Amino acid sequence: MNGQYQNVAKTAVLSIMLTLFAGMAYGDDITASINEALKCYKNGEYTEAVSSLNYAVQLIQQKKGGSLESFLPAPIKGWTAKETTSQTGGGGIFGAVSAERQYQKLESSVTVRIVTDSPMLQGMMMMFANTAFAVSDGGRLEKIAHQKAIVKYKPSEKQGDIQIIVANRFLVSVEGNGVTKANLKEYAEAVDYKKLATLP
Repeated sequence: MNGQYQNVAKTAVLSIMLTLFAGMAYGDDITASINEALKCYKNGEYTEAVSSLNYAVQLIQQKKGGSLESFLPAPIKGWTAKETTSQTGGGGIFGAVSAERQYQKLESSVTVRIVTDSPMLQGMMMMFANTAFAVSDGGRLEKIAHQKAIVKYKPSEKQGDIQIIVANRFLVSVEGNGVTKANLKEYAEAVDYKKLATLP
């Protein structure tokens, strides 16, 4: 059993350090949690070490979510926007991180969401790689802001969505109700994809 805990602890330590050395800023609380985990690990307290590392991961994910919020666009002319929000998947080291913002104009609404570290990214990348699969549900492959996008829009219902994979790490989705296709594309074009691709 101790061997199992040792392997888990070693894996957690390695994953944490890789995340930190990728260039992500971290504060005193994160540093303290990592130091506490190392102390527990050296004392053979593997369960406590993993718990401290998981807490550090959650704090890092919160910071990452805050970074994603800065890429959510301002409302286009004539629209209003709610405050940006972010959340983590709570899945430890491999939990998804997302940020979103909602926009409103009378009865029209749009939601822009950016997701990273999510298992569903693999499925979306398969869709982008398989043209037939991507368009099988009424979608169309288009270029938006120099990015490959899957665009779905139903004129009769005035609703649709746009999905864009950035650097094989981020999923940007734009969903709208009571909107034109031009509204969706305008919000999709407002994201700084070049800068997003460089985010640690």
